[in-house]
Amino acid sequence: MKQIMIVRHGHGSLTADISEALAAGGVNIETLNAREAEDLDIVTLTVDRYDDALKALRDASIDAITEDAVLVRIRDEPGALAKVVKRFKDADVHVRSIRIIHRQQDRAVVAISMDRTKEAMSLIKDLMITE
Repeated sequence: MKQIMIVRHGHGSLTADISEALAAGGVNIETLNAREAEDLDIVTLTVDRYDDALKALRDASIDAITEDAVLVRIRDEPGALAKVVKRFKDADVHVRSIRIIHRQQDRAVVAISMDRTKEAMSLIKDLMITE
């Protein structure tokens, strides 16, 4: 799964700017997480047409960072995520981002981005959701 991240000094309109640019490009937003940190606006999203999204953002002068994320399915209970990230910690794999994508009944789908992706994937192959 490809994620797109946009970081911009706080204008308060980043989500609106991104939404408008992607709509103009005919791109559908699948997931979106927006937050503020100090004077920065940070948006992480996934879309239905990745390459078209990057073009639409570029055309709107919005700088984007892209990264691969791995989807895993875990139990939705205390400590389940801790067990997963401990695998990375023990192997000295750096986790860049974690997003809970979906929760239903006793399961959760989580997107994890990390360095050394291929090595990291071997650590969680029993939990991975194939696309």
